[in-house]
Amino acid sequence: MTNVSATVFVASVATALSLLGAVQASATDAPKEKCYGIALKGQNDCAAGAGTTCAGTSKVDYQQNAWKLVPGGSCVKMTTPKGHGSLRQGPAPV
Repeated sequence: MTNVSATVFVASVATALSLLGAVQASATDAPKEKCYGIALKGQNDCAAGAGTTCAGTSKVDYQQNAWKLVPGGSCVKMTTPKGHGSLRQGPAPV
């Protein structure tokens, strides 16, 4: 391998790695939304509502006042045995 081709190769790898890092960062920086009624018992995120205090305190699966953070736009598409996820606390739309 010549010095020129080695330099081009190293530059290509560096560019690919920086692009990969940008894709990974954008995936973790994507907007999130609170989705009520999808968490399993004890797997909710913080501030579940009346009868719970914080993360991991939901008492039943799909508790309607317990939420999880999910990727933006995905909540109402999620289905559970009790219906769909909801962006509002309370009964989820069926």
